Amino acid sequence: MKRTFCAATALLAAASNSWAQDSTEQPKIEELVVWGTEVRASSVHMNTADIEMRQADHISDLLRTIPGVDVGGAHSMNQRITIRSMDDKDLRISIDGANQNTYMYHHMGNLQIHADILKSVDIDVGTNSVINGGLGGAVRFETKEAKDMLSDGERFGGRVSATYGDNSGHNYSIAAFAQLSDSVDLLAYYNHVDRDDYEVGGGEIKGADGNVLPGTDGMVRGLAGELDDALIKVGFDLTPDQRLEFGYEHYIDEGDYSYRPDMGLATDLAITDSLQVPLLWPTEFSRDTYTANYDLQLGSTTVKAAAFMNESNLWRDESGYAQNPGFAAWAAIVDGDAKNTGFNVLAETVFGSSVQQTLTYGLDIINYETEYQATYVEGGVDEAGEEATDAALFIQDRIEIGAFAIIPGARYNDYDIDSAVVDNTYDDVTFSLAGEFQPTDALIFKVSSTELFKGPELSEVFTGAGLFEDPNPELEAETGRNDEISFAYGDSVLGASHFSIGATLFRTEIEGYIYQYASPVMDNIGDMEITGGEAYIGYDIGGLRTLLTYSDAESDLAAYEGYEQYEGARLDRQQGDTWSLNLDYDLRSLNMNFHYDVLLVGDVPAALDLDGATLENSKDGYTVHNVSMSWEPTKGLLLTAGVDNLFDEFYASQSSRTGTSFHPRFGELFLTDYEPGRNIKATIAYQF
Repeated sequence: MKRTFCAATALLAAASNSWAQDSTEQPKIEELVVWGTEVRASSVHMNTADIEMRQADHISDLLRTIPGVDVGGAHSMNQRITIRSMDDKDLRISIDGANQNTYMYHHMGNLQIHADILKSVDIDVGTNSVINGGLGGAVRFETKEAKDMLSDGERFGGRVSATYGDNSGHNYSIAAFAQLSDSVDLLAYYNHVDRDDYEVGGGEIKGADGNVLPGTDGMVRGLAGELDDALIKVGFDLTPDQRLEFGYEHYIDEGDYSYRPDMGLATDLAITDSLQVPLLWPTEFSRDTYTANYDLQLGSTTVKAAAFMNESNLWRDESGYAQNPGFAAWAAIVDGDAKNTGFNVLAETVFGSSVQQTLTYGLDIINYETEYQATYVEGGVDEAGEEATDAALFIQDRIEIGAFAIIPGARYNDYDIDSAVVDNTYDDVTFSLAGEFQPTDALIFKVSSTELFKGPELSEVFTGAGLFEDPNPELEAETGRNDEISFAYGDSVLGASHFSIGATLFRTEIEGYIYQYASPVMDNIGDMEITGGEAYIGYDIGGLRTLLTYSDAESDLAAYEGYEQYEGARLDRQQGDTWSLNLDYDLRSLNMNFHYDVLLVGDVPAALDLDGATLENSKDGYTVHNVSMSWEPTKGLLLTAGVDNLFDEFYASQSSRTGTSFHPRFGELFLTDYEPGRNIKATIAYQF
């Protein structure tokens, strides 16, 4: 890794922070635009590029070419975001300010959302200030609102679209938006997806030995289902400087799904054959999110406040166990519920003249409640529940003196948890310090160090919400530090209308790393160190936009006494060296756009890891190509066509389940969760 990264740094040069081309503005991250969705990441500088033709139907379609970011899982219920090899439990994820961090089920991700509903995605790759909590970064999703859809002077409008994929299914959406009065606007949105089982690349599902898996025909079973997503938002412009907005979203994903959505068909077949129970199980995941957002501009002070209630429910009919008399006692209707309720305020005040300061401050309060219920066919009910409250106050000051800026910050966390594993209160004050040097409008250097804190998670909801966990009153909170150094350059040079280049080197240390499956109880097993970096180079000329990116992250555990068996272990979600290339071309004379991207991921050799495959855990590299084009023949009508996985690659994301494990009952289990093969997609959309 070190040789490869040094070569990439020498080739690509510069930083995670990027800025607008207007030199009068403060440094900003740049944007990548997908239909109605801006994807912004702190790890890369991108000119605004219209890639709406990606026809994203999974979060991975939006994020996989962002350096340092991946989305594991091909199932609709397993959109598992990872940043620098850290999974979604170590990130702060929100939708319209509503916290989404809920450990529902270890066989699925913490986030379920369809890309079409999104207005923007903001990604902090790494925790680089006290404003956000979490260990590995933050992902903030924001859904659409009427003001984004109406042109100046318009009072009413709508949009309808339909998409068909020959290896994914089809969906349609409809949106209506209106300016009901000078101060009131309304958006109503509905999206329906019929998802099919898909065929893997090459049309053959192969096992660990490279041979076709007996009883398979290339189709992955347990994926077909229906997804409905509805959103209502009403906004009130109270004054020219105040806005209040209420939102309600209902999301439901249901179907006869595989028991373990994160594992491959080979594992499902092996377990099903051994237990003589069904392959597919009636399953339903639903989420209801209520939000109230308030924005205020008062002189040089900006205030954003959000209150929310987010309730997720996972339900499954497990009465199929009764098909085998030996497991009839397991037959039940299982229900897991998780509710996040919270309030957050973020304020910013700018003051000073010769020395300008930008003071950012606020609070963040989240209450977590979980409930589990299993109602058994043969009688009896298991019930359990847990609760935690996380509260934080933070302040950060950006002090600018000429070409220099220093950014100190402090955060106070108070975390109270009442779970089966631990009943305790943890508190800590963490600090951050960053320095910037901008010798010219086109060049900036930055170095930063941020202390980390994260209290223990509540127990997994769907397997009992603590019902079957053993207590560990000695469990400590995770702490640590994230250090980064970066630089970036962007200007109209080398014949380009805009040329950009940048890179970041980072080191993250998590002290007291908590491992859920430590024996005999969940425990702090050592100090985890993650090192690596991201880099990019962009060249835009005329209608052509190009972007090449690179990222790598390697992890290593220094185990505590008593856990020597984990010494040197890496994180299971670790990826190999990852390169991506994006090419976009606007043919303005014909109102056409063309897009091509390729993702190249290197091999990962076998090594000790945490929660990975136990027999063979090396990961195969892969290369995936996607192409698409869009055409607007008349105003409001957009036709889009494309091919995902153009060369029908047989592959699995390295952030998904991979490898072969041994189970004492089922024997060898090939876990690899293969991605779809070639998928030809077409979309027609009309906005009026």
